[in-house]
Amino acid sequence: MLNKYPLWKNLVIVFALVIGFIYALPNFFPDDYAIQITGSRGSTEVDQRILDRALGALESQGIEVKSSTVEERDALIRLNSSDAQLRARPAVQAALGNDYLVALNMAPSTPDWLRSLGAGPMKLGLDLRGGVHFLLEVDMDTAVTQRLEALSGQIKQDMREERIRYRGGDIRNSRDIVLSFRDSETRAEAFSLVRAQYNEFLLNESSEGGEYLLTLTLSDAEVQGIKEYALEQNLTTIRNRVNELGVAEPLVQRQGSDRIIVELPGVQDTAQAKRVLGATANLEFRMEARQDASSSETEQFSFRDTPQRTARLQRDVIATGNNVANAQQAFDENGQPQVNITMDSVGGDLMNRATRNNIGRRMAVLFIEFRTETESREVNGELKQVEKRVVEKGLISLATVQSALGSSFRITGLDSIPEAAELALLLRAGALAAPMYFVQERTIGPSLGQKNIDAGVMSVALGFGLVLLYMLAFYRGFGVIANISLTLNLMLLVACMSILSATLTLPGIAGIVLTVGMAVDANVLIFERIKEELRAGVPPQSAINAGYGRAFVSIFDANITTLLVAIILFAMGSGPVKGFAVTLCIGILTSMFSGLMVSRGIVNLVYGGRRVEKLSIGGKLANV
Repeated sequence: MLNKYPLWKNLVIVFALVIGFIYALPNFFPDDYAIQITGSRGSTEVDQRILDRALGALESQGIEVKSSTVEERDALIRLNSSDAQLRARPAVQAALGNDYLVALNMAPSTPDWLRSLGAGPMKLGLDLRGGVHFLLEVDMDTAVTQRLEALSGQIKQDMREERIRYRGGDIRNSRDIVLSFRDSETRAEAFSLVRAQYNEFLLNESSEGGEYLLTLTLSDAEVQGIKEYALEQNLTTIRNRVNELGVAEPLVQRQGSDRIIVELPGVQDTAQAKRVLGATANLEFRMEARQDASSSETEQFSFRDTPQRTARLQRDVIATGNNVANAQQAFDENGQPQVNITMDSVGGDLMNRATRNNIGRRMAVLFIEFRTETESREVNGELKQVEKRVVEKGLISLATVQSALGSSFRITGLDSIPEAAELALLLRAGALAAPMYFVQERTIGPSLGQKNIDAGVMSVALGFGLVLLYMLAFYRGFGVIANISLTLNLMLLVACMSILSATLTLPGIAGIVLTVGMAVDANVLIFERIKEELRAGVPPQSAINAGYGRAFVSIFDANITTLLVAIILFAMGSGPVKGFAVTLCIGILTSMFSGLMVSRGIVNLVYGGRRVEKLSIGGKLANV
């Protein structure tokens, strides 16, 4: 009896191993430390001139550059170490100013021919190298103020519809709205209206200089509710934006009462991540002010594209980006970029109420952006980079209302296609309930996670080495075959994780070590079965066939049971548990393939085509 595979099985094994080698190969090309330069707005481009300024700043600081390139809309500077990376970022940011965003990055060094095949290295989790960590702080004072402004606009709209004459409506002390009336009877009407429809306020009547005042004060419970809502809404929005970025296994969670942690493992474009996650871009829809309106009820704004052009708007806000249900980038009839907006039911009603009585007037779309800028300040005689918070408001559209608007309309007047696409993404993912600012940003690399990397590599190497020695000592020639199949199994595991873009974490490395142990179990079961057959006097070729055939059921049963457990862990777990489960699932499948097919294929190659008198499999019956 000869042990031979049919041609198609041999071709399947060779094909799988070749593909595995190609897609595992990129993992031998580690990522470079880098900084990425991109515009702070989607319409800001980065060219060679900007890159030269950045390189000049690095040269003046004595920071050696590995290479630099200008890509589609950004620039990438590769550096030699994490220390150089951390020193380079503030130096380049100070040189370029706030029109550009400088972010830490890990740039792939995979050869072009591998990239052309779609091959790339495994993504490493934050506890190994290859992710970015953000700590963001929610501006709770602005959250309360924004809510008060919205309520003030609604109350004044209601009073106008009820023909209750008032003055003021300004916000004081971040908690109060103060309305002024000419007599106590009018004030009493306003009191009844507010008490019936707005129970979040505590009402107080007073008089001052012949004015009859009504002060609306947010209750402590309502303020706390606004802050809690702002944090939860921002959490939801950030998760949506992370999904838009397509990040694998992200972590988005609250920290304390006003902060959010965002960890993005395997991110390649950290500049885009920071711009999209931190952008507090929102919209306000307002009517243009009437000619006879008092200055206290209006505000003047400049257009974003042409600052010298201005318009005066009413302070009352019709609706905001919070009322946007969907947004898509498109083009108008002249081929210019626009954003098609679909409002929710509340926003549609507000828009209809505001426009049906104002046909012929112009309505403005006001773009609001909260961001953090860096400036140089002298602190204790030393020049340091200090971050300050900036609010920027600019008009992007001022169009005449031709008819009553509803839930669907469009925004024009945008600078470029990237700006329109980015605005649509931000609105589609959800507007932030309150501005957020970056408190902390860092990448997790060898400078912070070297101990984890060393411990993980050491555990795999030690476990793998001990298994190889054990198999050589106990199974001689068959031990060599087992070691070859184990090595190929590890290669296939790495290749599968690379192809699937799975994120490898420290618990995932534990899954690899466990996989190595389980893979050798299959070989032990097979080899011991072969030895039993030899002891029973079965010829070597028949013993090989029986060993692989009869051990299959036991191997399959043990691996399927473990696979089911791994699937449950993946479905029910999160974070590190899920990373362990992914590695274990892939490892079980590659172990079965290498232990049953690859190992058998090598044995067939060595013993299958000839008459065999003895097997080098160790033990007293090695020569039977």
